[in-house]
Amino acid sequence: MENYNQTSTDFILLGLFPSSRIGLFLFTFIVLIFLMALFGNLSMILLIFLDTHLHTPMYFLLSQLSLMDLTYISTIVPKMAYNFLCGKKSISFIGCGIQSFFFLTIAGTEGLLLASMAYDRYVAICFPLHYPIKITRQVCVLMIIGSWIMGSINSCAHTAYALQIPYCKSRAINHFFCDVPAMLTLACMDTWIYEYTVFVSTTVFLLLPFIGIALSYGRVLHAVYRMNSAEGKKKAYSTCSTHLTVVTFYYAPFVYTYLRPRSLRSPTEDKVLAVFYTILTPMFNPIIYSLRNKEVMGALRRVIQRTCFVKM
Repeated sequence: MENYNQTSTDFILLGLFPSSRIGLFLFTFIVLIFLMALFGNLSMILLIFLDTHLHTPMYFLLSQLSLMDLTYISTIVPKMAYNFLCGKKSISFIGCGIQSFFFLTIAGTEGLLLASMAYDRYVAICFPLHYPIKITRQVCVLMIIGSWIMGSINSCAHTAYALQIPYCKSRAINHFFCDVPAMLTLACMDTWIYEYTVFVSTTVFLLLPFIGIALSYGRVLHAVYRMNSAEGKKKAYSTCSTHLTVVTFYYAPFVYTYLRPRSLRSPTEDKVLAVFYTILTPMFNPIIYSLRNKEVMGALRRVIQRTCFVKM
């Protein structure tokens, strides 16, 4: 029988970067992406706060998305960068639990928020006259609070389970952060029941919202096709394509990773897919929503002009 007791309770994160020049190049690339994500998401939050033209339900939800992406990437990259620079790979038992909790909270919450954003666009395009009544600031606040609460409850359950199970002699997690399924490969007990709960959580927080988004955009595209205004069609297509791009980048790798049985998963593939939803998506979201959105670009110009005028 294997001995569960160890002199150290720390976990070892095997990481993403190999110990070579390629590893140094990847590290530099990831840090640049991290800085771009910080700048982009902070700028988006600040821009929405400063420009009154963006004080609408859609941009209120978008500011929350930027806040989540900011928290998301800040939960993963700083610890990964610190370990690489210091030549360490360890993370404390409590630190692993905290990282896992924040990761799972943001993952679930963002999945529900993207569904809320799709509902906002569905009502705006399919029921424009009812939009001011159905999508109020109070409704937006309730959707956001509900997303955070549900994401936090789900995260607490998964993190608590991961921290109370016995682990074998090896505490080397073959990942670059404390991903609970990767931790469970080290467990000294049968975890099939928990793997079933992962399947259920992924279905509730990712697959069902994605199906809902797809169905709502089917209705939206049908409504756009029937529009008489060419300008209205162009604006609606732009808004929808922007959101669908963000949704695809986020949901596709997540669902593919967590709905597969353990027997079909490989650590290398899981790490590559995790890069998409933990590092690349937080960087892409502000870029997609700014470069493809005339309202955001217009707000940016107004804020810059006001800043320059004040300085003069």
